[in-house]
Amino acid sequence: MASMGRFTVGSHVWVEDADVAWIDGLVEEVHGDELIINCTSGKKVTANVSSVYPKDVEVKRSGVEDMTRLAYLHEPGVLRNLKSRYGMNEIYTYTGNILIAVNPFQRLPHLYNDHMMEMYKGAEFGELSPHPFAMADRAYRLMMNYGISQAILVSGESGAGKTESTKMLMQYLAFMGGKVESGGRSVQQQVLESNPVLEAFGNAKTVRNNNSSRFGKFVELQFDQNGKISGAAIRTYLLERSRVCQISDPERNYHCFYMLCAAPPEDRERYKLGDASLFHYLNQSNCIKLDGMDDSSEYIATRRAMDIVGISSDEQDAIFRVVAAILHLGNVEFSEGSEADSSVPKDDKSQFHLRTAAELFMCDEKSLEESLCKRVMVTRGESIVRNLDSRAAALSRDALARIVYSRLFDWLVNKINTTIGQDPTSKLLIGVLDIYGFESFKTNSFEQFCINLTNEKLQQHFNQHVFKMEQEEYTKEEIDWSYIQFVDNQDILDLIEKKPGGIIALLDETCMLRNSNHEIFAEKLYQKFKDNPHFSRPKFSRSDFTIHHYAGNVTYQTDLFLDKNIDYAVNEHQDLLHASTCPFVSSLFPPSEESTKSSKSTKFTSIGSSFKQQLQGLLETLSGTEPHYMRCIKPNNVLKPAIFENSNVLQQLRCGGVLEAIRISCLGYPTRRTFEEFVDRFSVLRPEVLGLRYDEVTATNMLLEKVNLTGYQIGKTKVFLRAGQMAELDARRTEVLSYSASKIQRKVRSFLARRNFIQLRMSSVQLQAMCRGQIARHYYEDLRRKAASLKIQTYYRMHFARKNYKDLYSASTTIQSALRGMAARNEFHFRQQTKAAVTIQSCCRSDLASSRYMGLKKAAITTQCAWRGRLARRELRKLKMAAKESGALQAAKNKLEKQVEELTWRLQLEKRMRTDMEEAKTQENKKLQQQLQELQFQSKETKDILRREQENAKTALEKAALVPEIQVDTTHVDKLTAENENLKTLVVSLETKIDETEQKFEEMKKAREELLKKATDAESKINGLTNTMLSFQEKLTNMEAENQLLRQQALLHSRLKTISENTSPKSNSTNGSPLHVEQMVRRNYLIQYLMSPHCLFLCLNLNWSFLPRHLMALLEHPRIMGTSHIQGHPFLRGSMRVWMHL
Repeated sequence: MASMGRFTVGSHVWVEDADVAWIDGLVEEVHGDELIINCTSGKKVTANVSSVYPKDVEVKRSGVEDMTRLAYLHEPGVLRNLKSRYGMNEIYTYTGNILIAVNPFQRLPHLYNDHMMEMYKGAEFGELSPHPFAMADRAYRLMMNYGISQAILVSGESGAGKTESTKMLMQYLAFMGGKVESGGRSVQQQVLESNPVLEAFGNAKTVRNNNSSRFGKFVELQFDQNGKISGAAIRTYLLERSRVCQISDPERNYHCFYMLCAAPPEDRERYKLGDASLFHYLNQSNCIKLDGMDDSSEYIATRRAMDIVGISSDEQDAIFRVVAAILHLGNVEFSEGSEADSSVPKDDKSQFHLRTAAELFMCDEKSLEESLCKRVMVTRGESIVRNLDSRAAALSRDALARIVYSRLFDWLVNKINTTIGQDPTSKLLIGVLDIYGFESFKTNSFEQFCINLTNEKLQQHFNQHVFKMEQEEYTKEEIDWSYIQFVDNQDILDLIEKKPGGIIALLDETCMLRNSNHEIFAEKLYQKFKDNPHFSRPKFSRSDFTIHHYAGNVTYQTDLFLDKNIDYAVNEHQDLLHASTCPFVSSLFPPSEESTKSSKSTKFTSIGSSFKQQLQGLLETLSGTEPHYMRCIKPNNVLKPAIFENSNVLQQLRCGGVLEAIRISCLGYPTRRTFEEFVDRFSVLRPEVLGLRYDEVTATNMLLEKVNLTGYQIGKTKVFLRAGQMAELDARRTEVLSYSASKIQRKVRSFLARRNFIQLRMSSVQLQAMCRGQIARHYYEDLRRKAASLKIQTYYRMHFARKNYKDLYSASTTIQSALRGMAARNEFHFRQQTKAAVTIQSCCRSDLASSRYMGLKKAAITTQCAWRGRLARRELRKLKMAAKESGALQAAKNKLEKQVEELTWRLQLEKRMRTDMEEAKTQENKKLQQQLQELQFQSKETKDILRREQENAKTALEKAALVPEIQVDTTHVDKLTAENENLKTLVVSLETKIDETEQKFEEMKKAREELLKKATDAESKINGLTNTMLSFQEKLTNMEAENQLLRQQALLHSRLKTISENTSPKSNSTNGSPLHVEQMVRRNYLIQYLMSPHCLFLCLNLNWSFLPRHLMALLEHPRIMGTSHIQGHPFLRGSMRVWMHL
């Protein structure tokens, strides 16, 4: 393809590189078919034009979503596009209808949520970004619209992400047709929940992947007519049974063996297991434990997954008992027996493991040993027992382990399918195939041979599908494609599987011969296929052979081909395990018709042939469906994100058939462009096509005629170019652009030179003008400096003369003012001293006179105060005695009046009660008698109280004798005494009234009507007396307060008298002296206090008999209060009238 293009100097190209597979560069020289290229890495290389590919410099940095849109569809273009998109976390890319997925080795949850599924639901394929959901949606739509079953083939090498991609596809299909089963879990969930079980028993560590699936899995999702999932089935293919017995370093056996050895102690004791390194089937490799994988927790997780998929605990125990039996069986070693060509267990250790295996299989130990060490041959109706040597016994042991594990794995798959449930009536299904990709290692054995055969068959199916899509594209665009020839890999398939004469047929033939080995098999291959172009014999090798696969040459080592292909169906093994007392083990080996016919025979089974039959069944299933392809790519071998290894990815693209599909496309028209894109890219070749005169088809034809291309075809919407024509168009385009660029460069250089000249000329003129101006400015500056210096000198001389004059003037003025100020201060000090002397003399004389006067005044006042205090105390004692006598009489009177009131109230009550109740007369009379007795008793108590009050008054007078007596007029005292006598007569009259009341009460019994009238009169009197009593109670309260105040004042006068006697000398004063004035003030204050109601009430409270007598004495004493004051005070005259009335 590249040789058809034209490369010129300056062309961007791709050239092969040992480190990065392809590297871009620029053509510097062209010498015929040799190109000198300057690479972007800095080195220069010389390459032939046939090994160089053109580079599209106008492609977007983020790449294109569909690689069929690339201008150049070749290896470096595809590799660069995938790398660019991988760097942008765009891990999915289309190549036509093929989806390429590059494993990101990190979680990208935003790509697989419900929102994304809603976006892709019903969207046209290619409308949105590449995604597994788009492929699943396309398959679902085609199934529903056309009623054709679909299949999605997911392939790739170990670690490329096939299993995760399968989960994404099933997730979307369940989203579109999900149906919840009665158990509560959808079919898709049940299928996904079975993955841990299948991974535990079908996955193992390989060189490239720690969790590699060693079997193919085809998941069928069955749909009803409404598009809902009605059932599912899991079909497994090509389980790698030889791994059970043989592993190479650093690989591992199946995960379940290591999980069981890391189980809890009670489980290990039950199965008599120890560390994994103690078992022959596991310690053939140094890799026992994996980083980041905990076998003990995985064992528990597998148990839990078994519970979910419906495997009971008894069945689980039986499954792991079989797994443990296989491990113990592998530790049984054989040595030569006593007979010729016989074998027996080597030692006690081997015997222990044999016994343990028999216990776990629940079969007879002796029978198990005989089935391993002997063989029964049936010849013409008789059976012959033949001993096996140690090597044959070991092969028999391994065959038993392989067949048991294979049957166990098949049982698990059938159990899972039974749990999920299938729909036998469904006619629509979508199958998802997850199978290992093409493998090529340093050492390739029988497993790689079978895997690569599978990929050759799938590649043929893929090539046919790709060619069919190409035909559909050409038919849609209405172009002629009849001359395009399809290249097939049928020759390679015939080499491997043709009957007779194929590699598998020769292998089976060699296995059936006695005493044959791998060298004999290799010689047969060399002789049979020495002229086959797809087969070769490596140099310096006696038994290896090489097959030229579509993905590359693979050299196989035949050392173990015969051992791995032989799968003896030993009837002794069949009968032994069928007779097991364990129902589970017995069910794994049901009786067959062949064993019934020849009960004691050994049948050879070819694993390669059975493998081919399974593969043929898979292809038949795929042929009945519409295929969709998804290729998974592992970007690096370290399994880390953001690392893209070009050589590794390129090898996977070759193995995955992507480059083969590109090669098929290149046989026809690999470059396809819409008319708009083509005209937009190559319009520079003929600019007039950009006008409105030509449509897109006409413009495209004009451009193609311009470059004289042949072999292209014009479709309905696109132009189809043969391989190399796009490069030729780009070369012509590069020439036009180069010529245009050189012309533009000439114009630009001319413009830049003229612009530089004009700028230089303008700069010189400006420089000259600046120089002249600078000289003129310097001359003017000199003249200005001379004038300025002259002016400065003038002003300096003037300033110096003025300064000298001002200094002289200031000095003379200062001296004169200082002399005058000194004379004035002396005069002021003299006058100030004279005035101070006069002031001191006057103050001294005034102080002496004032001190003599104040001494005399103080002595006079002290003498007057002492005398007045003595007189006041004497009068106060008399007043207190009179007040106490009057108060006692008044209290007695009040009590008697109260008794009268109560009696009157009772009379009124009796009056009312007698009118209502005639029957209670007797009782009421008794009550009145009792009340009368109480009144008499109270009267006696009143007399006693009066007597006690008189005695208390006398004792109070005796105590008050210490206070100086006040001279009181005796006439007033006599009047007060007379008032007391009147009160006593009132009390006597009250007593007589009580007696009269008693008589009236006795008369009332005789005349009730008179009593009622008198009771009415008594009621009105009681009301008046009640009001009077209330007023007297208020007055008595006030008198108590005034009495307290009077006592405090008496105490104060006594203290003043004591102070005056101790401090004041005795002196006499005249009426006009200050002492007389002070006496007048004190007299007025005393008169005002005695005239206040508070003082009157206080006197009433202290003593009834005391108040009138002392008031009269005060009123008649002219020396204390003065006649004018008494006569001019109306309140005092009214008070006297009240007391006279009382």
